[in-house]
Amino acid sequence: MGVRVYKFGGTSVGTVQKIQAIADRILAEPDYGHVVVVSAMGHTTDQLVALCRELSDSPDPREYDALISTGENVSAALLSMAIIAKGGNAISLNGAQAGIYTTNGHKRATIQRVNPSRIHDELTKGNVVVVTGFQGITDTQDITTIGRGGSDTSAVVLAAALGVSECHIYTDVDGVYTTDPRIVKNAQKLPVITYDEMLELAAMGAQVLHPRAVECAKEHGIVLHVRSAFLLDEGTRIQEVHTMEWQRAVTGIALKKDEATLSVVGVPNQPGIAATLFSALGDHNVNIDMIIQSNEQQNTTNTITFTVSEDDFLEAKAITETVAKTLGADRVVGDTSIAKLSIVGVGMISKPGVAATMFRALAHAGINIRLITTSDIKISCAIDMAVGEAALKALHEAFDLAAANA
Repeated sequence: MGVRVYKFGGTSVGTVQKIQAIADRILAEPDYGHVVVVSAMGHTTDQLVALCRELSDSPDPREYDALISTGENVSAALLSMAIIAKGGNAISLNGAQAGIYTTNGHKRATIQRVNPSRIHDELTKGNVVVVTGFQGITDTQDITTIGRGGSDTSAVVLAAALGVSECHIYTDVDGVYTTDPRIVKNAQKLPVITYDEMLELAAMGAQVLHPRAVECAKEHGIVLHVRSAFLLDEGTRIQEVHTMEWQRAVTGIALKKDEATLSVVGVPNQPGIAATLFSALGDHNVNIDMIIQSNEQQNTTNTITFTVSEDDFLEAKAITETVAKTLGADRVVGDTSIAKLSIVGVGMISKPGVAATMFRALAHAGINIRLITTSDIKISCAIDMAVGEAALKALHEAFDLAAANA
């Protein structure tokens, strides 16, 4: 009997009625063994984070993980109960029981290995195995979480450990679109997208999938099928795509609103400064995206500006201020009112003029660009958050993405 791995997101398990619908969906496929990874119900994780913030702006990382991980436990137990109540067999396992071992880094732990023996045993008994996403355990038996959105990664890692070739990601949308259909009404659903394109879109703010899940799927050759938890329709498959030549330069556009900038002003213009700053941030698992350095005062000092997730802003600012003092910088300036707008497509490698089209469209819309970063298949700009949606619509029209699959 084959095994299928599913992941259901927070919206999909947001109510008892939705959980019962998932149970029906699973029980309608009796010819497979089922491993189901679940997120916390609805906004449960946000509510738990808010409770933390009432006590401390910097809660103890170990206790933070101990609290935040409880949301997935509730979802897993309820889904197991629903399956059993409908005449099926099921068991819920937390990350430790499912054999998911991580590094010691709380809040942003990395999955190191999976021991799927308990899952295999339960499948052999005929149980639907419901696993808590987003969490694992260290070798010293401490509970860890693997970052917001980490349930996607949990599902892909389990699929790899179980030798499953396709992982079904059920969410509140029916696939991956050229951009956010809630903002751009004529956005088109993509039947297939490459790992690299999805990875860039996910990293740049498309909230359909977590970037680490896409990385893991690419590494293990697992097809990700993103589809609606409420429909039976086919969704979007993320996989390796081989074609002679891509017809379109841009596949999708992402807008990430929860971005922030930090600028270190008056840094001495000498070797090793950037290394010192970004090593300190890296040591605290703070991810950096855009970076720009500009000279000032007759080349004697620089300003280093970079972007971080808004979730990391306070921690990153504190670290940066500490480093800035040791470097003799003038000051650190932060801004949380920016958004990151990105165009992505493997076709832009061979098609000139993509950047010009992007910048011209933004200029015509009266939108100022604050920072720019590029890769072979991506161009990202930092812009004012207030004009983010207008910029997204302008670029979607400029690249004619409404006709992508129309």
